[in-house]
Amino acid sequence: MLLAVAAFLWTGGAVAGEEVIADNPLVEIPGGPFAFGNDTGDENERPRHLVKGQAFAMNQTEITNAQYRRFVAATGHRAAFYDRHPSLGLPDHPVVGVSFADAEAFCAHYGLKLPSEQEYERAARGPQGARFPWGDAPVDPTRANYGRDACCDEEASDGHDMTAPARSFPLGASREGLLNLVGNVWEWTRDFYAPYGGEAPPELAGKYRVLRGGAWNSDPTRLSTTHRLAYDPDFRFAANGGFRCVRTPD
Repeated sequence: MLLAVAAFLWTGGAVAGEEVIADNPLVEIPGGPFAFGNDTGDENERPRHLVKGQAFAMNQTEITNAQYRRFVAATGHRAAFYDRHPSLGLPDHPVVGVSFADAEAFCAHYGLKLPSEQEYERAARGPQGARFPWGDAPVDPTRANYGRDACCDEEASDGHDMTAPARSFPLGASREGLLNLVGNVWEWTRDFYAPYGGEAPPELAGKYRVLRGGAWNSDPTRLSTTHRLAYDPDFRFAANGGFRCVRTPD
């Protein structure tokens, strides 16, 4: 099922906003307190605590191959590593094979930035701290594109061997109508990896960025809205890593 693109989009009760990036509107996320972190997840997700967040706006979907190609054509930036892959490179699928710097450059071209971990988590789980974008009901193949129970291999019962089109899985939409905030592709955030409420050890400090959301080959345990993955920002060969952008008030 595809959602029709127009000046305004129906997005599960939310109205999508300005299209800074063609075909990928920015959706407004209200400010206010929200639950951040998870006391029952991995150690690096703890503790759960309240955060007072500012309003921001986030792309409704992951950045697609078509959108990234327009950026490459306009700037001369290098193409995504899987740009011409017969499955991963399809125009309406999320771009993969991009480093942190590639993703950062794309967002900056449009006057945007990569989301922080807090922005990603607020968009994905709402103010009450749901486990998934759609609520607390368990993940299933109608709501997200993910892999087998044992990491890390694709599973086709959701209809896709690898990535799915960025506008897939409307039943998995977030409170504000954003799509695929869990599953499909991991998403870069702008934060360096560190424990909550503390400093990263010297071997990690300032070296790794955080990916969020899980991907088409992730086992279901990695698809929660609070799961964190430390990742080498220079690595651009992942077939399961993409991004989306945000606009913030600062």
